[in-house]
Amino acid sequence: MRPRFAALLLAMTISVARPALAAPAADTDLAEARALSQELVQKLGAALKAQLAAGGPESAVGVCRDLAPAIAGELSRRSGARVARVSLKMRNPLLGTPDAWEQAALADFDAAVAGGQPADKLERAEVVDEPAGRTLRYVKAIPAAPLCMSCHGGADAIPAPVAAKIAAEYPHDRAVGYAPGQVRGAVTIRKRLD
Repeated sequence: MRPRFAALLLAMTISVARPALAAPAADTDLAEARALSQELVQKLGAALKAQLAAGGPESAVGVCRDLAPAIAGELSRRSGARVARVSLKMRNPLLGTPDAWEQAALADFDAAVAGGQPADKLERAEVVDEPAGRTLRYVKAIPAAPLCMSCHGGADAIPAPVAAKIAAEYPHDRAVGYAPGQVRGAVTIRKRLD
């Protein structure tokens, strides 16, 4: 087989195996995924701000621990999609460990931010063939905001009582050392299409 023909055949195989979101149904599903992601971030952000104002950063640890999974669960039940948060440096490995597809997206997000792109604009969507059928995969980057630093910043930014509470509640915590603007993690949506 000639090298040029082999390269063309490989490129066609990749584009067939990884179709773009072009069908009208996929556009609707993508819009729904974006809306779910935005709703999770908005509800969690509002709860965090309220708890920070009421009780400070130490009391806000429970918001991410308890309320974030509850919000994601409610959105999952309502939509029929799997809604969650993932990170390369997760605080709770039982709830936040990304699969291979999510790991690749998060690594690309980190590279994009290092190259000067704003984290709040980063997202990835793809329709993939999985054993259970065609599935929409979507991730939207969660930027580390200044209000996140009292729990996710460097050792000098996390107050001692907060560090002690995190150590007690999350013995396998790796979700520290961030600076504002970095990718803290992502909202991930997984929805069966057929």
